Amino acid sequence: MAKAKTVFLNQQEMDLIHAQSVKSLQEIGIKVHSKPVLEILEKNGASVDYNAMVAKIPEKMVNQALESVQKEFTLCARDPGRDLRVPTETYPWVTTSGLAVFVNDYDAGKYRDSTSKDIAEFTRLGDAVDTVDFLWTALTARDVTPHAHGPHELWLTMQNTTKHVQGVTAQSAEDAKVQIELAALIAGGKEELRKRPLFSVIACPIAPLTYERGSIEAQVELAKAGIPVASMSMSIGGVSAPVPVAGMMVNANTENLGSIVISQMAAPGAPHIYCSESAPMNMTSASLNYSSVDKSFISIGLAQMAERYNLPSLVADGGWGKKVEGGISGVMIPATQLTGIMGGSDIVTGLGSVDSAKGISFEQFIIDSYMWDCSKNYLHEVVISEERIGLDAVKEVGHGHDFLTHPHTLNYMTGELTIWEREKLDLLEMNANEMPAEANRIVKSILDKHQVEPLTNDLIKKGDAIIAKYEDVVGG
Repeated sequence: MAKAKTVFLNQQEMDLIHAQSVKSLQEIGIKVHSKPVLEILEKNGASVDYNAMVAKIPEKMVNQALESVQKEFTLCARDPGRDLRVPTETYPWVTTSGLAVFVNDYDAGKYRDSTSKDIAEFTRLGDAVDTVDFLWTALTARDVTPHAHGPHELWLTMQNTTKHVQGVTAQSAEDAKVQIELAALIAGGKEELRKRPLFSVIACPIAPLTYERGSIEAQVELAKAGIPVASMSMSIGGVSAPVPVAGMMVNANTENLGSIVISQMAAPGAPHIYCSESAPMNMTSASLNYSSVDKSFISIGLAQMAERYNLPSLVADGGWGKKVEGGISGVMIPATQLTGIMGGSDIVTGLGSVDSAKGISFEQFIIDSYMWDCSKNYLHEVVISEERIGLDAVKEVGHGHDFLTHPHTLNYMTGELTIWEREKLDLLEMNANEMPAEANRIVKSILDKHQVEPLTNDLIKKGDAIIAKYEDVVGG
């Protein structure tokens, strides 16, 4: 059965990313702010420096973990008819966003702090919409005790949906134990919950290569209970990882392998989801640049790495709005066209077409041209090399620090990442009423200024004569 699929890395590049990740684990190691977890790693063959709280993990342990990790499993739901098997065979399963701290009040029209009531209502909405396959704990309960908000959110969400729930907060081992107990109430006991895990949990390493005590000890408890964990690496290129795409991918891959090793040494056979929310930094704010072309490269490449390890993955996003926006023309048509183009066509037609190709628009031609200037960046080549991966830079920066001023970042800041032209984005970000008028202004400006080198009068006369002769033959 045919299935469209975009690929980014070739086999040699995947092998290099894996080899460099193993090298990073062996030579740089991971910083784990938990003595009990470090003891688990040391017992299983890691070299541990308890003063630095760094564990260096040999390749043998990585291979052992990849061998024992549960590679296929079910994200179970209160309603078994809503169970979700991973990895998927066709479409990815889709969920909500998570851990938002504000809500757009649909009734009062205000943007305000989120509450427990909002969680319940949003969850019921998600339960009703078939497009959503399972529910993240989407909102933060800001009206409860801060250190207990995770269990509150899980419990409220599980009460208001019969779909699988994925929690996004586990602040400590005790926090995890409470969440396990809550889910066990619904499952009918802890052993029944192990057989049918009604929830899973996102656990985030702190890039680069650091595991916070509460989160990693929670991860161990969850693994022991048979609860699937998604080890979400949030590597920000230029801030918490090397700026090149290759460096970001290796950092995210290394953190995933480190998380898998920890889970498997604590509980062999525990289910695990390869996970990343990694992207380059926004050049103006140093935050995650969700609209970057390079983020899509990272998503595609890490999906390939997860598949290389035969693991289910959560490495891509599907939310398109900045406010309340979207629509068929703004999303579906460009997405359809771009994914088709990425299949490998050597020639592409259609710029300026309107009315189902029955017309041409000067203004639409400008808009289409600008769209393509941005979109074609998704096809540009990215170098995967040891220099760009930058393990030497990672070693120099050290665990938990940043890459902002490191020479490796400065060296690759320009030329490595894609930066769209502001002039083109200014047009494409306009609303539907403003865009045609601005495109019209651009058309007129171009036509007023642009001159084409003319043919000589002699050539023009000869051409006219040829046409005239032909007209005589065909009846003019």
